Amino acid sequence: MKIYGIDFTSAPSAKKPITCLACELTGTELTAGTLTEWRSFEAFERGLQRPGPWIAGIDFPFGQARRFIETIGWPETWHGYVTHAKSLGKAGFEKALDEYAAGRPDGDKHHFRRDDKRANSQSPQKLHFVPVGKMFFQGAPRLIKSGVTIPGLQQGDPERIVVEAYPGVLARYLIGGRPYKAETKKGQTAEKHTARRDILKAIETGKLAASHGLAVSAPETLADDPTGDHLDALLCAIQTAWAWSKRDHGYGMPEDSDPLEGWIADPMPGR
Repeated sequence: MKIYGIDFTSAPSAKKPITCLACELTGTELTAGTLTEWRSFEAFERGLQRPGPWIAGIDFPFGQARRFIETIGWPETWHGYVTHAKSLGKAGFEKALDEYAAGRPDGDKHHFRRDDKRANSQSPQKLHFVPVGKMFFQGAPRLIKSGVTIPGLQQGDPERIVVEAYPGVLARYLIGGRPYKAETKKGQTAEKHTARRDILKAIETGKLAASHGLAVSAPETLADDPTGDHLDALLCAIQTAWAWSKRDHGYGMPEDSDPLEGWIADPMPGR
């Protein structure tokens, strides 16, 4: 099966592209292949239209927290509120999130989905530092437009399947809380390079056999990217391969998955 791991960004460019790692899953063996950098959303959209069969895992929040949607008064279906968010335009969407947060007390400005809490990921409302809210705005409407199938959220082309990935939770499983990437040169240290190499070492020495049921082969050069995007694409591919292995059981979707929020493809604790 063709597996794609995609590290997403809300503003793709030559300096910060969307990174796609193509892999092949044969039985329980995942082999990393070609790495592609998409420098525009148009290239990303073309990637989603590639003929199947394939399954891709993309690193951005596909949905918002139920509490946010119900409180702000947006349509209470995934397709409905994603479409509404797109209709606001980028500036309007960001203004709506900023005004919502400004009107709430400290500690209750940004809400979390069930899987955000399990994965210790950012609130999908967040617009700054790690701007996952902007990633949601740019990514989710394009998933609707592409016509892919998203288990639990959208019935589309059964041979083009997309799941939400989050490499951070897998990286923590492999090396604990050690930082392994940085966007600025100042933060790109030898220690983080060592951490990336240790992630690959843990993967290739079989740590994923028990947790994900996979054996993974990947080049050491994936650790050389100081931003971590290349390695994150591999981690997304691993989570995606795990989801494919659970396709007869809802792709690993948790039993308490909320159809308004979506879910993260990973066998994380707490499910």
